[in-house]
Amino acid sequence: MDDNSFLQVKDLKTHFSIEKGLLFRRQVGSVKAVDGVSLTLARGEILGLVGESGCGKSTLGRSILQLVKQKSGSVTLDGKELTAITGKSLRSSRADFQMIFQDPYASLNPRMTIYDTLSEALQSHKEIPSSEVSAAVGSLMTKVGLSPRFMRKYPHEFSGGQRQRIAIARALAVEPKLIVADEPVSALDVSIQSQIINLLAKLSREMDLTLIFISHDLSVVKHISDRIAVMYLGNIVEIGPAEEVFHNPLHPYTKALVSAIPVPDPKKEKERKRILLSGDPPSPINPPVGCAFHPRCPHVEEECKKARPELEPFNGKSQAACVRLQALNTNSI
Repeated sequence: MDDNSFLQVKDLKTHFSIEKGLLFRRQVGSVKAVDGVSLTLARGEILGLVGESGCGKSTLGRSILQLVKQKSGSVTLDGKELTAITGKSLRSSRADFQMIFQDPYASLNPRMTIYDTLSEALQSHKEIPSSEVSAAVGSLMTKVGLSPRFMRKYPHEFSGGQRQRIAIARALAVEPKLIVADEPVSALDVSIQSQIINLLAKLSREMDLTLIFISHDLSVVKHISDRIAVMYLGNIVEIGPAEEVFHNPLHPYTKALVSAIPVPDPKKEKERKRILLSGDPPSPINPPVGCAFHPRCPHVEEECKKARPELEPFNGKSQAACVRLQALNTNSI
């Protein structure tokens, strides 16, 4: 299989039903958390997935890993169709893909020592002689920058950054091909965030890991990602190389996100102009017809309200879903 299509997501939709009634439950609507997402990742690539709270980025990550069942669409990892397998087959396949959660303390069992947590993960998908388990746990801890002498301690005896390293070690224990990191640094101090980001980037290079790094902060994903995908109301509105998306954003929503990033230089920070969006994001229960961003877009046109635009390439590097951009691109040809 071509390494450039190591992970393929096609027209993925994940909707959550809204029901009413005490005795006779009936569906009265649905939350369109992910509404037709398609993307492709190469083996060893790091994709940054960004967007404001409620845009569906976490649901997309969980749907890819089959932690949340999709309504329709397909997810293919290294030639294996994940949406077509269930039960024991899905459980055995989970060694190929793992998740790192946002809150490391909530994702670790407080009654299990680090040795118990990591040894359980190590032995879940492969047989390891009992005499070698301790060395394997120690090796995992060393790999994420922790001393093996702490393996008999409990999660509450570690700092937030150390607990997230333990969570990373647990994900690495089964030697996965794909890791989805869902806001892995948002609960950590700023000084610790860079350490965890650098660790994930280092491990991805050394182990040839494919990584989806989910965050609401565009400046965070810039430093780790090969490409960045921007989500809005269940759809990807722009995707491209990290430097290109950060310095030359195409979609109006991406431009607004970039303009909100603080600049370290006080003079430049004072001079720069922020793009302030009016109103709140539409409800995913009843998204607007056409481009989902058009109620807040400063460049809205009548065409934007008629049909949802598809991702199209611009400048040979990035793709964006914007009617106005597509019209300008057509006129320039």
